Amino acid sequence: MKSKVMRGLPRYVQRWLDFIEGQGEDFERALEQTGFGRFHFSLLALCGLIYMNTAIGITIISFVLPSATCDFQMSSSDKGWLTAAPMLGMVIGSYFWGCLADTKGRKTVLIAALLMDGVCGLLSSISQVYWLFMLLRFLNGFAITGAMGICFPYLGEFQPNKYRETILCWMELFWTFGVIVLPGIAWIIIPDKFVYLSNGFKFASWNLFVAACSVPSVLIGCWLFFFPESPKFLLECGEAEGALEVLRDMFVCNTGKDGADFPVSSLREKVRTMSVVSQQSTRSIRNLRIRKPKELKLLMLEIWEQTKALCKPPHLRYTVITCLIQFGLTTSYYTLMIWFPELFDRFEKYEHGHQNATATLCEVSSVRLDSNKTLDLPDACDGNNIENTVFLHTMIIGLACIPTSFWLPLCVHRLGAKFFLVFSLLVAGGVTFGLYFVNSAISNLVLSCIFEALTSLGISTVYCVMVDLFPTNLRVMAAALSLTFGRGGALIGNLLFGFLIDLNCVVPIALFGSMLLGSGLLCLLLPNTGEGRLD
Repeated sequence: MKSKVMRGLPRYVQRWLDFIEGQGEDFERALEQTGFGRFHFSLLALCGLIYMNTAIGITIISFVLPSATCDFQMSSSDKGWLTAAPMLGMVIGSYFWGCLADTKGRKTVLIAALLMDGVCGLLSSISQVYWLFMLLRFLNGFAITGAMGICFPYLGEFQPNKYRETILCWMELFWTFGVIVLPGIAWIIIPDKFVYLSNGFKFASWNLFVAACSVPSVLIGCWLFFFPESPKFLLECGEAEGALEVLRDMFVCNTGKDGADFPVSSLREKVRTMSVVSQQSTRSIRNLRIRKPKELKLLMLEIWEQTKALCKPPHLRYTVITCLIQFGLTTSYYTLMIWFPELFDRFEKYEHGHQNATATLCEVSSVRLDSNKTLDLPDACDGNNIENTVFLHTMIIGLACIPTSFWLPLCVHRLGAKFFLVFSLLVAGGVTFGLYFVNSAISNLVLSCIFEALTSLGISTVYCVMVDLFPTNLRVMAAALSLTFGRGGALIGNLLFGFLIDLNCVVPIALFGSMLLGSGLLCLLLPNTGEGRLD
């Protein structure tokens, strides 16, 4: 099917263009000619660090909750709003970054998102008031969701068919490292009694912890300058020469040979039938300048056309399914993972204040940690009152993910990504219902480990599957749309949890367990992926 521009040309010109198009090398075959080596491993390390950094950035607030309770005089509902602020930023930011990445480029948007996250994180570390800290964490969420939604498509578009699914599945291991590293950093910094006071300005150890976790975003963003734009995206934008140059550089890096030895001399350009820019302009969509009204209008029309394409056949079915899966999975995962350290802390304080007594999670959670009821502990508001076992338990949760992080990439070709999605979500749903029956910190820890291992496995696998489900010009936008639904659910989930945890914790446990089971059943409607070439 030809574009309007092609149909408007004389027939002899169309035939000549068809001939020229046929002379170029197919992109997938050209990508295979680059080999597989040092470039791909370096790119995996970069994207893995981005993904690990998002794990740290998203869950950092879980250690701030108990640490900053008294500095900000937070009630449980205040904590709910604070955990919801980054999620609100993610809801707003997901589609914003997705639209930019599918029109202006993966690399450019990744750099902008990472640098914004780092700067806002550093500013939040010196915030002295609750509302300003919450606003900056909102901006952190707005930025970090861009990096999270783009790193998988960016990595996948550099991979040959036979390696793509396995390489993407190795990203799960980096998320696990992030879950392990975060409590390690918190354990080193937060228990320290460091406090700096000057003219009403207070910088405690938890502030230093927030600052330390913000620095990697800036460093990774700077490292990304040395990597190329996705050649698949460049070809989609009509920049065949730029895509060929990237492939040639990959060939040199992987093989050590001279660029002149690269066996591909031209690439077959794809006719962009849905591109507004290709129909109304000879320029690449990446080169449109937002400051010019005409070009901005053209860019917005392109975004609108791509959005409409996601909402009608043949993409509508998978758009709806992936959005619903992300809603159920992300709501449950981010709500419970952010609140686990808080729940561990409440269990520890309850057991210290009630020797040889047992209580269920709901009974322990009904105790408020505020100035009116401090569990009879004199140090409940000393500013650094997290029990050491909380750090240890959270780190153990991360270590429990290591077996599944290796199981996924090593067996994904044999069992299929769809199997991992269905298995992880259905079992995680059952484990969530089991949280109602725990009666000690140890039993809570065991179920939390299983929950984290399975749900994080599911989240990474969803991203892997989505790389195959949608074409290049819609890939990041589709991921962003599903992320928007997921973050919206996480926002609602954190608000509900903050209000209900002290009143009736049965409701959120039943709700999140049901969501995971529903998401697992929806995964049965997805196709098997990982075998075909990227569109």
